[in-house]
Amino acid sequence: MAVSAPSPETTAALLRDRRTIHLFTDETPPDSLVRDAIEVARWAPNHRLTEPWRFYLLGDTTTTAIVELNTQLVRARRGARAAKAKQARWRSIPGWLLVTSTRSPDDVRDQENYAATACAVQNLQLYLWTHGVGVKWTTGRVTRDPTFWDLVQVDPEVERLVGLLWYGYPAAVPTTKRAPVECILTTRP
Repeated sequence: MAVSAPSPETTAALLRDRRTIHLFTDETPPDSLVRDAIEVARWAPNHRLTEPWRFYLLGDTTTTAIVELNTQLVRARRGARAAKAKQARWRSIPGWLLVTSTRSPDDVRDQENYAATACAVQNLQLYLWTHGVGVKWTTGRVTRDPTFWDLVQVDPEVERLVGLLWYGYPAAVPTTKRAPVECILTTRP
């Protein structure tokens, strides 16, 4: 059976060109596009087809509460001026998606769940990128605060945070470099 796939050059360009986006325009991508990206994301490799990923599309009430929690955390650590600047930046983020993996009492399975979900996030990012939508994948301090879990209504004993994804149309696309393959590849006899 022949496999239908994009050319190696097209695939390589997509993988190399995708960037983490830090600044977004005001326009919010449609929820239907995010749903399409989740549909593609769920085709990530996963052990025994357990599909451990969970996606939460966060609305205004939840994101406002997260922004306020983060503002409090920043104010306590760095002062009112830094908190005000962070609050303004976070309020300007057009789309928010929480991604978790189901927990397992078995440490190896738990790690496999996390890894599979990370693959799903990459699928999601690549799909959105082909539609001109950029993503920032964050696991910042706010996501480690116990109040965060109450705000998103997820039980951290049942699900593990993989990332809080901010998405939107890029206002700027950064450039980046990678180390040469020779710096990261070791051949063993």
